[in-house]
Amino acid sequence: MTREETLNELKTVIAPYTMNKEMLNSINDQTDLIRDLKINSANLVDIIIDAEAKYDIEIDYDSADKMINVGSCLDVITEKLNQK
Repeated sequence: MTREETLNELKTVIAPYTMNKEMLNSINDQTDLIRDLKINSANLVDIIIDAEAKYDIEIDYDSADKMINVGSCLDVITEKLNQK
């Protein structure tokens, strides 16, 4: 799976939780989940749980702590997929 394909799938995971729907279409590696997409911290946990289910991976606490922007989310997901 390419990074772009993972990004497109990640958008579907993030979409229900973002308050900034317009920004969702133009997200990139630097897009901050809280500041740019207006996702609250409680929903970050939901995104991690949804990503685990979508990609059939397990995201540990240390990896989850890194998931502050889109790029770091993609990095964690890719790393976990490669470990399978």
